[in-house]
Amino acid sequence: MIKSLDLKEQVTLEALWMMQLTAYRIEANLIGFDKIPPLMESMEQLAQANEKFYGWYTDDRVLAGAVSTEMEAPGELQICRLMVRPDHFRQGIARKLMDHVLNMDGIHTFTISTGLKNEPAVTLYEKLGFQYKCDDEVGPGVILRTLEMKVPSFM
Repeated sequence: MIKSLDLKEQVTLEALWMMQLTAYRIEANLIGFDKIPPLMESMEQLAQANEKFYGWYTDDRVLAGAVSTEMEAPGELQICRLMVRPDHFRQGIARKLMDHVLNMDGIHTFTISTGLKNEPAVTLYEKLGFQYKCDDEVGPGVILRTLEMKVPSFM
């Protein structure tokens, strides 16, 4: 089940922050870079994020995945974070969260970024229809890949 997350709820905030730390630690290991912004963020900073968060809950009400978005301009949505608890990997949660976002009304352009060496993420985004937009070196030998999807009905 996917629902909007209220980061003013302490239990939700704590569950999201703990998941963020564990999920992004795995990405940091994949890409060889431990300065990923979500890993540097305190729980208080997460609570102040201007993003809209959606969470995937298991049948027993465990927050197992989350995605956050931020409107860049009218009709243009940036997908800021996508994370899944490691003990729930490979269950289709990331794809379901992405499908939820990609089916939002009134959006013609979606963007998302990830470490180029995070092959599972890059592969997922490409399977969903995202295409290469640009690469940026964010540290020595660390490439951040930005991908974009334009909705055909708006093209």
